[in-house]
Amino acid sequence: MKNLFIREARIIDAITIIGFQKEMAHETEDVDLEQDTIHQGVHAVFADPHKGKYYVAEYKGEVAGSLLITYEWSDWRNSFVWWIQSVYIKPDQRRKGIFKKMYTHVRDTAVQNNVAGLRLYVETENINAQKTYKAIGMDGDHYKMYEWLK
Repeated sequence: MKNLFIREARIIDAITIIGFQKEMAHETEDVDLEQDTIHQGVHAVFADPHKGKYYVAEYKGEVAGSLLITYEWSDWRNSFVWWIQSVYIKPDQRRKGIFKKMYTHVRDTAVQNNVAGLRLYVETENINAQKTYKAIGMDGDHYKMYEWLK
């Protein structure tokens, strides 16, 4: 895709990322995120690089999507595994290869940093996202995720 650029997010992107997260939560889980909480959560990542790192996709000079990388230590591999989280592509920009380009950029960055692998989780009912992840070569057959959230 011409005019598409992937970069590490900057603090100036925080407002856009907050908006994306609110949209994603409403779209995927019918949840309305509390403004102050999501504002603090996104800014916490920018304030503390140990929490994670955002990447954005710019298309024709406008942020069209974002994702968050967080870190898991793997003692089996003596290396980090990066988790891809909070993926959001603007609805009018979907199905254009933006996530694929973001994934490739993150994967290449992971390889350069000796990261053992990439993981993500997806809502069980989000079939479109699952198809996208399989199409770029990710495998969802190895683990089943369980969680506890308050």
